[in-house]
Amino acid sequence: MALFFALPSRSLVQDLRSHGESAAATVIGVDSKPKYVKVRLVTSAQAGTEVKLTDYAGMLPETETGASMIVTYDPKDPSRILAQSWVEDPPANLPAYGTSALAVICLGLTTAVIWRRFWILRTFGPEEPSASSKGGKKPSDKSTGNTKS
Repeated sequence: MALFFALPSRSLVQDLRSHGESAAATVIGVDSKPKYVKVRLVTSAQAGTEVKLTDYAGMLPETETGASMIVTYDPKDPSRILAQSWVEDPPANLPAYGTSALAVICLGLTTAVIWRRFWILRTFGPEEPSASSKGGKKPSDKSTGNTKS
């Protein structure tokens, strides 16, 4: 689950670092329901293009309409765009960290329960095997229905 939250954001940042282009942009729309930040590229080969910033781990930069910002975008797909500061130094990916912590806690508790079960069975288990595991008594002639005399 943690990988589900971490890998897409991480791969976007790596892609933009390797072949992204930086450009100045103007914020033309900010809304919190549904959450988006829409920008218009000003200085680039894609000048005039309006795109929504890609969220990073469910977060968008805090900004307001009319503000300027430097963005990094993928020239092949301008919809893949992040604030340049987030490409250089991504913020903490809290959903991935939270699910990782929960996974570690669950693994630790499961291991503790298993070791406790082993300890209980070794300490308080039966001293000698039950009769059924020894093979029990041989069946008598009466119980098998043997009629020969």
